[in-house]
Amino acid sequence: MEHFDFILAGGGAAGLSLAYHMVQGGLGDRRMLIIDLDTKTRNDRTWCFWIDRPMLFDPIVARRWDHIWFHGPDRSHRFAMAPFEYRMIRGIDFYEYTRNALVRLENVTFLQARVSAVEDGSADGVEKARVRTEDGQEFSADWVFNSLFVPRDFTVDQSRYYFLKQHFAGWVIKTKTPVFDPDAATLFDLRIPQDGAFRFMYLLPISETESLVEYTLFSERLLPQEEYQQGIRDYLEGELGISEYEILEEESGIIPMTDQPFPVREGHRIMNIGTRGGRVKASTGFAFFRTNRDSERIVASLLQKGTPFHDQRPPRRYRTFDSMLLSVLHHHPDQGRDIFVKLFERNPLMRLFRFLDEEGSLAENVKLMSTVPWAPFISAWFRVKWRQRFGGAGVSGN
Repeated sequence: MEHFDFILAGGGAAGLSLAYHMVQGGLGDRRMLIIDLDTKTRNDRTWCFWIDRPMLFDPIVARRWDHIWFHGPDRSHRFAMAPFEYRMIRGIDFYEYTRNALVRLENVTFLQARVSAVEDGSADGVEKARVRTEDGQEFSADWVFNSLFVPRDFTVDQSRYYFLKQHFAGWVIKTKTPVFDPDAATLFDLRIPQDGAFRFMYLLPISETESLVEYTLFSERLLPQEEYQQGIRDYLEGELGISEYEILEEESGIIPMTDQPFPVREGHRIMNIGTRGGRVKASTGFAFFRTNRDSERIVASLLQKGTPFHDQRPPRRYRTFDSMLLSVLHHHPDQGRDIFVKLFERNPLMRLFRFLDEEGSLAENVKLMSTVPWAPFISAWFRVKWRQRFGGAGVSGN
């Protein structure tokens, strides 16, 4: 049986990020196996994030914005982001950049196969972890990092935790005349009808005539494909006054939003990473920057302690905040628009970003929470605590 220092079960964003951080961070001499069924030759997604520091993947940032738009139902705001930037990385650029760097190394092996089993090793490392593939191959490793996540197989104990889906469809369009503000991304355009679910439009302008226009919902129920497309058409014509355009690309996706814990440790020698390891923020769906920050911490822990299981976790209050927002959006989706309007209009942008990055102080968090409607969040706190302790919706059922 062939042995490796590290096996990465899954070669998507989390697996490739961790492998690249290992090579760049001082573990480039270790033997590494990356297993994935998909060869990652398509631009299957786009990742965006705000950040106020250099990062390892700056060379492949496709677009940067130093301003953002926020559109409420009756007011619009254009915010300067400094010292932050909003950055975009295309999936295909990330896959090619990381794979090209890794495939040149003799100690890194890529295997196109489906993982069928991951088995734990012993605490003292005498017995190594094992990974088997569907075609019968078997490998051992000191550490296995598992990022394999199949949405259709994912279940949530909804008597104790909330589960919404962030689902979206988007078009990259090109117009005949200048329409877009190329220096400002639109994080939320809440001028569209809510119709019983929290909905917004999201724009990433590439130029005055080209932009990604995305229709996004936070809800339990997915829409028929035609409803997403009609939502984009209605927005382009109704809000932006665009009737003539060419569709250059299309994308769609579903991101799980739940406060159910995702175990990071799956045994003595198996660590879950990416979505499987809880790197998707429950209340926003942002994951790329969180995943890369986790990769940095894993590498540092391996170098300093000989184990990938670092103890750098955000304060537990952020999980409670996520649960409260999910509760409000689950029980009262009509209140979502008002909550986000107040968050953006009543807080400095830096306070809001630090809160969403789970880096703000308790005093900052209290100031931010004091700007949203109190009643739904107080009710949500009681619902969350009741469900987590006893299961079920609580005494009132609301």
